[in-house]
Amino acid sequence: MAIGLIATLKVQQGKESEFEGVFTALAGQVRANEPGNKLYQLFKSRKDAGTYVVMEIYQDQAALDAHGKTEYFKAAGPKIAPTMAGRPEILYFDSV
Repeated sequence: MAIGLIATLKVQQGKESEFEGVFTALAGQVRANEPGNKLYQLFKSRKDAGTYVVMEIYQDQAALDAHGKTEYFKAAGPKIAPTMAGRPEILYFDSV
């Protein structure tokens, strides 16, 4: 069963470019190294420049778990954290 994830992220005003740069590098590593990841895409709100949504799809729970254990994912956290305006809101979904 595929697993979907939607993460809503609020970024501090003026830190959008820094956030996007770190995320773009992370997304490239995910796509290149995680065959169990089927989608890893960042979207920016049209109404609020500081609101982003990440849409992710994993083939199964094992692929999602493996994603969180990668060195590049762990390394991105300390780079992204200073750009954030709060904790992300993460929703998980099961395919039907």
